[in-house]
Amino acid sequence: MPDTAADDGPVPIVVLAHGIAGVKELRLYAFAERFRDAGYACLVFDYRHFGASSGQPRELIDIDRQLEDWRNAVTYARSLPDIDPNRVVVWGTSFGGGNVMITAADDPRIVAAITQCPFTDGPSSVLRISPRTSFALMVKALRDRASVRSGRSPVRIPATGRPGTAAMMTAPDSLAGFHALLLASNMPDMPQDVPARLMLRIPFHIPGRRARDIKCPIMFGLCEHDTIAPVRAAIRHARNAPRGEIRLYDAGHFDIYIGDLFEEVVSDQIEFLQRHVPTNQGSSNISLNHSEGTNR
Repeated sequence: MPDTAADDGPVPIVVLAHGIAGVKELRLYAFAERFRDAGYACLVFDYRHFGASSGQPRELIDIDRQLEDWRNAVTYARSLPDIDPNRVVVWGTSFGGGNVMITAADDPRIVAAITQCPFTDGPSSVLRISPRTSFALMVKALRDRASVRSGRSPVRIPATGRPGTAAMMTAPDSLAGFHALLLASNMPDMPQDVPARLMLRIPFHIPGRRARDIKCPIMFGLCEHDTIAPVRAAIRHARNAPRGEIRLYDAGHFDIYIGDLFEEVVSDQIEFLQRHVPTNQGSSNISLNHSEGTNR
């Protein structure tokens, strides 16, 4: 908590979670540390089935469960001592950015939201994949769904792969970008295969449709060269957010976690927080829990 919490009263908190196959060690702490230095408490969590959280099978991406995890994390954050329960901010990246949009739309008490390189539009993402790859993924997804009913082990696919392979993300920069993120996080051996059943949901999952329901200020950090979460679809949806703010970056999907681009992005996010959820600058702790703007 900020050193001045006892004098200044309860403080705001930022709740953070990752995207597809991501865990909190993949540079989420880098963002949280900068928010802490700006005077915000932070709660960083892993979805069930991932990282330090429990749940079988491992690395399962279940949209409904992840949204429930978001609700639970926000509820937990509001219960913490010295936290202002009416000043909770949600922060998500990639697939987690879509989760944040839905969470902010569903919870009118959320005071602000930040979503970076967000997954907003399943159909737009699927159209980036070749028909052959889509067919291979659907076959694996159906086999994985059948394994649930028969009690067999999940049918898994890589989170990233080369173009044309049956992996979840196969854009030309996916494999190298994700690998660079793993190395920057000192996590080269992190599990990267996930049960394939998610691919049955992706074509119909459109978090961007909820943008019009988000009443709080929300910052959209969008990458102009994003080949995984198509930026045109993201801009189209972001413009429907009543208090949305769009920031465009000359970057690809995985570029904004490290280096100069990270510094630019996190500085913009802190500026957004200080305008909409102001607090006294100070040092605070990161919780290691496992479990009116205009569009531009």
